[in-house]
Amino acid sequence: MSVGFRCCALIPWMVLAAVLGSVLSLGEDLDRPLFGPPGSPIGVHESDPGLKKVMLFAEERYNRGSNAMHLRKISRFVSATKQLVKGIRYTITVELSNTLCKKSAMVRTCDFYPETQKLKTEVCVFEVWDIPWQGTSTLLKQKCSPKAEVEETNRVAEPTNSQPVEESVQLLGQFKDFMVKYKKDYSSQEEAERRLQIFQENLKTAEKLQALDQGSAEYGVTKFSDLTEEEFRSTYLNPLLSQWTLHRGMKPAPPAKTPAPDSWDWRDHGAVSPVKNQGMCGSCWAFSVTGNIEGQWFLKNGTLLSLSEQELVDCDGLDQACRGGLPSNAYEAIEKLGGLESETDYSYTGHKQKCDFTNRKVAAYINSSVELPKDEREIAAWLAENGPISVALNAFAMQFYKKGVSHPWKIFCNPWMIDHAVLLVGYGERNGIPFWAIKNSWGEDYGEQGYYYLQRGSNACGINRMGSSAVIN
Repeated sequence: MSVGFRCCALIPWMVLAAVLGSVLSLGEDLDRPLFGPPGSPIGVHESDPGLKKVMLFAEERYNRGSNAMHLRKISRFVSATKQLVKGIRYTITVELSNTLCKKSAMVRTCDFYPETQKLKTEVCVFEVWDIPWQGTSTLLKQKCSPKAEVEETNRVAEPTNSQPVEESVQLLGQFKDFMVKYKKDYSSQEEAERRLQIFQENLKTAEKLQALDQGSAEYGVTKFSDLTEEEFRSTYLNPLLSQWTLHRGMKPAPPAKTPAPDSWDWRDHGAVSPVKNQGMCGSCWAFSVTGNIEGQWFLKNGTLLSLSEQELVDCDGLDQACRGGLPSNAYEAIEKLGGLESETDYSYTGHKQKCDFTNRKVAAYINSSVELPKDEREIAAWLAENGPISVALNAFAMQFYKKGVSHPWKIFCNPWMIDHAVLLVGYGERNGIPFWAIKNSWGEDYGEQGYYYLQRGSNACGINRMGSSAVIN
């Protein structure tokens, strides 16, 4: 069935949506089902013992990552679901409010502020992966907004019976243009209608990002606009990056010998290969590392090679292929293998295969790897002197990024919730806004010809937390 026919068939649905006012809001869905098929989310009562444990865990992680002077604790339970996923994944919506205690105190013994204006209540959504039989919990997601802002958003977004049909037709036109541009083809009428609803919700998320952005970025329709946040994260991102207990210790990089120049871009010096595409595979870690090694090899040997990410996906036994990995593990795997083949000899497929590495085809090797400092000025100086850097960041805002210098609020871009590995190739300033130039691995039809530009100087989205590089002697 053609794209045009599918879209036209949706018009009756959209007219009905306009008449009934069935407009999706930005708010969290707090009315999850209490039962469902195996593996689906089910509602959880506040008295559930497992829920109580993970709520305390989420509260502790929130306070650990917060810059606030006073501790906050849960003041109101809103809703929760749990899902069996090699453990139990909880999705919790709660309100957190200020206590009278500073961070050196025990949170359970603290009273809330008696004055309402000092409570500074936030509405937070946490996702926690709990494995009771291992005694481990991992915070997968944290998104918090001031309560007043959430209430105002929900009031504005409430559906009304007076929504004009013209708005629905305009939305349908946007969706049709999206489908044509990105060659989207859905398996059924029901699936197309579902994707339209997701598309509508994502437009509102992009509008909110746009309204609150502190840089010059433009957010809107991208090739990911028909994906839910969960689908986007599970398909294109890398949850292992935020599991700090898995990270292998690395040697610190020697400091740069000279201060950073005002601007630098390794694309201007021949050290960066064309933008690649990881496809529907969470292999960003492999692209970040090969991009770094391509730059290092160029600086040592004067030849820019396109190196094989598929070799790492297939042969790196320390990482999890399309389910994520860590740059520190990848460097170690490359050393043990003996090097990387070229992209030509070991081409990318976007899924794990049997390892087909051949030592005689090695195109580049490394001797060791180093971890960079956390100070952005030192990172800039090291980059200008030593080449592109493997880094990682929180990619929530990247789903809707189109162009400009992105600077999301921390509530959208928690620096502790890193989930995407990329390549830092340069830095500079645009219209007074300092930026990092970041090579992504989602193809040239993403962002600015495949690049993402992020505000520099405020540790935005955790960009400073996981810098690393291979060393070639």
